Amino acid sequence: MAAAAGTSDYYARLLQLCQTAANPSAGRSIHAHAIKVGLLVSTYLCNNLLSYYAGSGVRGGPFRDARRLFEEIAAARRNVFTWNTLLSLYAKSGRLADARSVFAEMPERDAVSWTVMVVGLNRAGRFWEAVETFLDMVGEGLTPTQFTLTNVLSSCAATEASGIGRKVHSFVVKLGLSSYVPVANSVLNMYGKFGDAETAKAVFERMPGRMDLAVSMFENMEERSIVSWNAVIAGYNQNGLDGTALKFFSLMLSDSSMEPDVFTATSVLSSCANLRTLKMGKQMHSYILRVGMPYSGQSRMTNALISMYAKSGSVETARKIMDQAVISDLNVISFTALLEGYVKLGDIKQAREIFDVMNNRDVIAWTAMIVGYQQNGQNDEAMDLFRSMIKSGPDPNSYTLAAILSACASLACLDYGEQIHCKAIRSLQEQSVSVSNAIITMYARSGSVTLARRVFDRICWCKETVTWTSMIVSLAQHGLGEEALGLFEEMLRVGVKPDRIIYIGVFSACIHAGFVDKGKAYYEQMRNEHGITPEMSHYACMVDLLARAGLLTEAQEFIQRMPVAPDAIVWGSLLSACRVQKNADLAELAAERLLSIDPDNGGAYSALANVYSACGRWKDAARIWKLKKDKAVKKETGFSWTHLHSKVHVFGADDVLHPQRDAIYKKAAEMWEEIKKAGFVPDLNSVLHDVNDELKEELLSRHSEKLAIAFGLISTPEKTTLRIMKNLRVCNDCHMAIKFISKVVEREIIVRDTTRLHHFRDGFCSCKDYW
Repeated sequence: MAAAAGTSDYYARLLQLCQTAANPSAGRSIHAHAIKVGLLVSTYLCNNLLSYYAGSGVRGGPFRDARRLFEEIAAARRNVFTWNTLLSLYAKSGRLADARSVFAEMPERDAVSWTVMVVGLNRAGRFWEAVETFLDMVGEGLTPTQFTLTNVLSSCAATEASGIGRKVHSFVVKLGLSSYVPVANSVLNMYGKFGDAETAKAVFERMPGRMDLAVSMFENMEERSIVSWNAVIAGYNQNGLDGTALKFFSLMLSDSSMEPDVFTATSVLSSCANLRTLKMGKQMHSYILRVGMPYSGQSRMTNALISMYAKSGSVETARKIMDQAVISDLNVISFTALLEGYVKLGDIKQAREIFDVMNNRDVIAWTAMIVGYQQNGQNDEAMDLFRSMIKSGPDPNSYTLAAILSACASLACLDYGEQIHCKAIRSLQEQSVSVSNAIITMYARSGSVTLARRVFDRICWCKETVTWTSMIVSLAQHGLGEEALGLFEEMLRVGVKPDRIIYIGVFSACIHAGFVDKGKAYYEQMRNEHGITPEMSHYACMVDLLARAGLLTEAQEFIQRMPVAPDAIVWGSLLSACRVQKNADLAELAAERLLSIDPDNGGAYSALANVYSACGRWKDAARIWKLKKDKAVKKETGFSWTHLHSKVHVFGADDVLHPQRDAIYKKAAEMWEEIKKAGFVPDLNSVLHDVNDELKEELLSRHSEKLAIAFGLISTPEKTTLRIMKNLRVCNDCHMAIKFISKVVEREIIVRDTTRLHHFRDGFCSCKDYW
């Protein structure tokens, strides 16, 4: 029996293939062979044969063959599928008398049987019979399917049976099929034919799309009421077609005598908010005031006004409306719009005040506040708020995770970043492009380029250009120039088109590795092969590449050939290189040009003074320091930080504020003596003040990165990797000292400064002393 059943299944599959085969009549041969080997005892195979004849286009028509086969099937072996197949053949072909005869003979009817009859009657234009059949079906206690409902709704619309139609609509709601587009369209079409525009509008606003149907109905209306105009305007607004919504609003004003009402105004204000169209939004607000349209107590209107003004940049006006409103009337959308408005202005204090008074904060509101902190450099606050969100707020979305990963990257919080990565994997949000890129950057900026590359390689979905850029820049910052350029070449081989941003990453790799010739070649490739016109950022990279390599004259000539006036970054790159090369004359020129563009650039004064100091021109250096002081130009204060035990510890030079300062200074002094015994010689030229050598050495021993390392040594177990960040470029003395420290204490020390990451291990640095 098992073998026979398996053979029946095989024959059934062959019959199913015959339906789409080039030679559909082959099914007859299968039928004949099945009779010969005695397989027609299988109800399953008989049903498939019946379906084959009912759906095939064999000569002689399907009716005779199907009916003959049906009669050959013993009554005891006919199941509901057998009867439904024959019933469907007659009903779909319009042979309703035969269909009714079969339907009457059926020993058992299921929902499919009734639906076949309703569909057949509706398609034949026998609408009342379709409705009556549907009512009988419901009376039998059977649940209608979406196909039953779409057809009976069509029949109700055709006969304008509004009473029955509304009852059918209640079935739709009860069965949870309101969001099923074909059913929702049928409901909308029915109410449109009933002339019930208000209910049609309500249905439309709950639909997941289909503006084409709504507009077709609207254009075929003989008379259009304010309800029908509002339905179309709101529909466009809710489907993200705000420009079209405003066009229809203009048509309403010019082509009809309709006066906008509260619903019109709300939709128009919402579209203005989404498009940031302040002028039209103000005009709508003026109209509301002019005609005396009440919006005090109208929470929808108040929320729409707040959102419009906040999103369009007029945050103070939005705040005034909010202050005049009843807080309980305001929704999360208007609060979030106002919060985001303050974030864009950089007014984080006001943004947090709005956030704190919000009820029922959703994920968008939480994310907006976290992004606000992160974008304004308040990464600790961003992380604290994210922890609160995990405890008591909604689940974070991909935007939240990308923002908090960026905060982790800025603070080099590797441990916490790894926890966020795990959360992204569990929530399946790692596959988001923004999240995966943020994870790569987090690992790279926290000192673990190996983990960053592992994440990059594991991305099996399509890698976008920005993903390749993230990894290439990460490799470049870690001094892995060859790997970065190799990855770029791989990207080109797999057919990803480079853009202007990725070339900045490529040039960065060349800069950090000193690949001057390769940098020049890629510059030409960018222009000639990929048709990318260089921008100021590309020019700055080329100047930096040449100047760092000591090619100051060539760098200066490149600047002179630039088709646009060089900016402060270009001159700053040249000025920075002049100190290493001790070229005071060119430094003076670069500083003069830089200060003509940015007179308050404290870095320019400091860099020029540093060049003079490096050249031993102490009087000139003092003159520049005095000039800077007289002009009250401020220089960015250098500091270093490290993240340990869920806390960021910040250090300045000669820092006396840390609660463990005594132990830190003691360890720093011990460390200084140990590395001197190991052969370290302090670089006294790194002190830019004309003081005695003893004081110079004392100042050098207390640079912020050395204090941060001392703190790390007394706060972590042996062999633990230390991760230190600095907001300025690490000085020559610290660079040499940390190489010795890594060997003496037998630890890896990773230092991230403004230009790159340095991996110190066993007395060597990954940058090979080129930075």
